Order: sequence, then C-alpha cells, then structure tokens
Amino acid sequence: MLIIRHQEVADLLAGREKEVLDLVADAYRRHDEGRTSLPQSVFLRFPDRPRDRIIGLPGYLGGADEVAGMKWISSFPGNVAAGMERASAAILLNSLTNGHPEALIEGSLISARRTAASAALGAGLLLGGRRPSGVTLIGTGVINREILRFLAVRLPDLDSLAVHDTDPERARRFTEANASLLPGARVRHCDTLDEALAAHDLVSFATTAATPYTGLDACPPGTVVLHISLRDLTVPTLLGAHNLVDDPGHVCRENTSAHLAEQQTGGRDFIDAPIGALLRGTAELRPEPGRPLVYSPFGLGVLDLALARFVRDEARRVGSGVLIDGFLPA
Repeated sequence: MLIIRHQEVADLLAGREKEVLDLVADAYRRHDEGRTSLPQSVFLRFPDRPRDRIIGLPGYLGGADEVAGMKWISSFPGNVAAGMERASAAILLNSLTNGHPEALIEGSLISARRTAASAALGAGLLLGGRRPSGVTLIGTGVINREILRFLAVRLPDLDSLAVHDTDPERARRFTEANASLLPGARVRHCDTLDEALAAHDLVSFATTAATPYTGLDACPPGTVVLHISLRDLTVPTLLGAHNLVDDPGHVCRENTSAHLAEQQTGGRDFIDAPIGALLRGTAELRPEPGRPLVYSPFGLGVLDLALARFVRDEARRVGSGVLIDGFLPA
C-alpha cells in the first residue's frame, strides 16, 4: 500500500494547473462518452448536527489509463471558527487486476483543485471568448482560493477581483494571503452581497449555504455564475438562466437549487447541457443576450480519481510517499 500524505500531494501538484485542467476536461469527455461507472454519492449525516456530513464518492474512469476507487470527504463547517479546514478527505485507489487497495492518498487538495479546475473550464465555456470585467468571489475559503488560482490560468487577462464574505475580516485575510494568485489585480472588498454581485460579470459562489437565499438581479446582464456551492440561488433564478451542469442525474438531488427546480417544474428542461457534451462539441449553447449563465457542478467522483491517479503515478515516478508492506493478508 502506498500512502501519499498532504504535503507530498501539494508538492506533486505544484505548478501543474494546466495539466490538472486537461485531466478534468478529459474525465468529463469520457463521462459524456459513457466510459465511466459512477454510482450516486452516499451522504452520511448526523441527527444532532445537521450542518456536518461525510460523503462517499465511488467511481470508475475507463480508458487506457483506467482507474477505480473512492473519495471519502467530510464537511464540518464549524471547523473554520476553530482554525481548521472545513473539509478533509482520503482517496483510496484499487487495482483493476485483482481489486486490492493499492494507494491511500490525502484528498483535500485533490478535491479542491478538481473542483476549481471544473469551475475554470465552465467559466471558459460560458464566457464564449468574451473577456470578463473581473471576478467576484462570494465566500473566501479554500475552494474560492483554488478557483482564483485556476481562473488566473484559464483566463490570464483577469486583472480585477471583488470579494464578499459574511465575515469581513476573513475576506481581508483572504486577499492578503492570496494576492500572488492574481498579481497586480485591483481588489475591492464589498460590504453587501448586492454590491459584490454588481461588481463583475463573472461570479463564483463557494459558501456553506444550506438553502437558497439570493437571486442575480444585481448582476450585470449576461453574468456568468459559477454556482459551486449549489444551494445559493433561488429556483426562479435558475429558471430564468441558462444552466450548465456536470451531470443532471447527480446535481438534481440532496436539495440543491437544481433539485428544487426539478421538483417545482417536474422535469429538467431548465438544464441546457452537461459540460462534457459542450467539451466534446456534441451540444451547443446559444445564450440569449442579457440572460445569466449558471454552472452548477455537483462534483463527480471520476474527477477525483483522474487526479488521484496522476498523483499516484507521479509519486511512484519520483519515489514520493510511504510504501507499507504487509497491509493485506499474505
């Protein structure tokens, strides 16, 4: 069993944003081609702690470099106030020859970066070649930090940043700590959500919201919204927007905004296309002028597996990680 720790994962992924973008895009294409097996994720909840959860995402990604395994990721929002990361994760990869577990990888950074790469790919597709005025980040945690990192690579002309958080001091610490991700950018701290939404025509929501609480009336016409936390936007807002998702069957569950929209309308006609089809060119998005464009990715386990496979292979190549003998029965 190969154990790959957090710092080793960080070292192996340092400066590899373009490769991660390619890996995530390739996984989406394979999923759209039907070359994946992707059961619904399992949510472990606690009766007396409704905000806390642990999610299991099993999957198989086919191809010449096939991979199978599972991500087990917890979300405990109260950790933030205690000075700890909200999410922690482990990814287990299994041999496709005999099914044996062969690598255990610290997964929080893999999870954050595959999420950010997905967001950056969605932004590029929905912008359709136009240059955004800048980017607004709603929520200033790890996920929006990584989204900023990948947007800077995917959209290298970005030069303006607005941030909003329910904790203004946290927002200020965020911009101070992550200024190097967007060097020279004009930074604006917004006191209200509407001020933040009005600031730019590219917005990323990465919050811990459990129920929808906002529309997009304050946004400029044609704003691209990365709805990463999935439960920020009201149902009428989604129904009035163009909607891109990663997989309709996955995103329309667990009381996401898309799930609530499906329940209200009785169908999924409000979804324009999955991202894999747009990447493959088998679907086309023709946005109406001025209408918002919303990307709501549930987060497919095959993205984690694609990136974990890359980390495992790089660790083997450079001799990183700790090899444990005797983990399995003789």
